[in-house]
Amino acid sequence: MEAPGPETVSRAPARAWVRLALVFYAAMLALALLWREAWLGQSLAYASPADAQEGVRWGTDLGLGIAAGLAAVAVSRWTTRRTHVGRRLARALAAALGPLSLRQCLVLALASGLGEEALFRGAVQPSLGLFGASLLFGAVHFSPRRDLWSWSLLAVVAGLGLGILFETTGNLVAPVAAHATLNAINLRLLVKEYGEDSRASARCRLSSLPR
Repeated sequence: MEAPGPETVSRAPARAWVRLALVFYAAMLALALLWREAWLGQSLAYASPADAQEGVRWGTDLGLGIAAGLAAVAVSRWTTRRTHVGRRLARALAAALGPLSLRQCLVLALASGLGEEALFRGAVQPSLGLFGASLLFGAVHFSPRRDLWSWSLLAVVAGLGLGILFETTGNLVAPVAAHATLNAINLRLLVKEYGEDSRASARCRLSSLPR
């Protein structure tokens, strides 16, 4: 029987922390439901009771969210490629993420989009306002690691953009779509381009080839 290779072994811890992340995002969703619906007696999916009466414009709201997510991807790609801070952050995040499959990236993107938007936009923003929710969103993304400090600042900026989407459309569809789109693409690109320093520069270009 052939021994498992390093990629097979490395998937086990990745699966374990992905499951942990799913529990965490489910807890966020549950907290949001308790806060907005059980305590305040309002719909979590809408910015206000008036917006709940108007409902969702699925084509417009979903399209706006995806477009905003793609725009955010373009900005983050430019920052990563053109700035030292962006590259350092990308390497740090990729190292923290470890090896993730495409499926795991998509699952995490959808779960984070639903859980975080439900809590910070659906529950917190109607109570604390746009800036309060965005600052709290950034604080939750703070890490004591110096190479991850900029992540917290970027989270505040992203929170403002997602919050504006929530207030403009009046529902969670656009911010969830934007958040999930951004995370799905960026997670995959981080893992592929910066994971383990791009798998140790493709194992030193296959050990400098010809042998």
